[in-house]
Amino acid sequence: MIRTERITKSFGALQVLKGIDLRIEKSESVAIVGPRGAGKTTLLQIIGTLDSADSGQLIVKGVPVNHLNEKELAAFRNRNIGFVFQFHQLLPEFTALENVMIPALIGKEKPQVAEKRAKEILDFLKLPDRLHHKPAELSGGEKQRVAVARALINNPAVILADEPSGSLDSQHKEELHNLFFELRDRMNQTFVIVTHDERLARHTDRIIHLKDGLVIPPE
Repeated sequence: MIRTERITKSFGALQVLKGIDLRIEKSESVAIVGPRGAGKTTLLQIIGTLDSADSGQLIVKGVPVNHLNEKELAAFRNRNIGFVFQFHQLLPEFTALENVMIPALIGKEKPQVAEKRAKEILDFLKLPDRLHHKPAELSGGEKQRVAVARALINNPAVILADEPSGSLDSQHKEELHNLFFELRDRMNQTFVIVTHDERLARHTDRIIHLKDGLVIPPE
């Protein structure tokens, strides 16, 4: 599903990633953990094609994405990668339903098809009565579930989550974590999650430890 080969990345004189080799399989949930400055978010952004490596290769679903031009890369990202961020990043002027539909509309899906799919996902995520509420009218947990629905709308190959429960209280954290694993088990969804939450990491299929820009082998 996802393979990185000798990925490096520097910002000025600071080398953040120093040759990352990873393999993540379909339907696998993987946690990336490590101290601040280890390169976790940088690696996630490269896997998500939001940033590019200085050297090395990224292969997603058999496609060497380094070889795609900017337009091809944007289309590939829209079709194959869903994102969940710490602070949901919903557009405040749009309703929950509209926020979820946006990636499908960007991908040129018919509006009626996108709306039907968005309603189905929001219903599955127990938000059928919040379709027409704007983000300011939703709780923190509801906002993150809408963000998960948005990530799912195009049936992506993988969902990348960067500290997805970092802004939530204990109850909403637990609900979000359970949702991730339900999606993995029921929809065979692949997850790559950057987290400092040890409880979330322990419940994933595999934990990848980063330190000083390198993968630390398991003991």
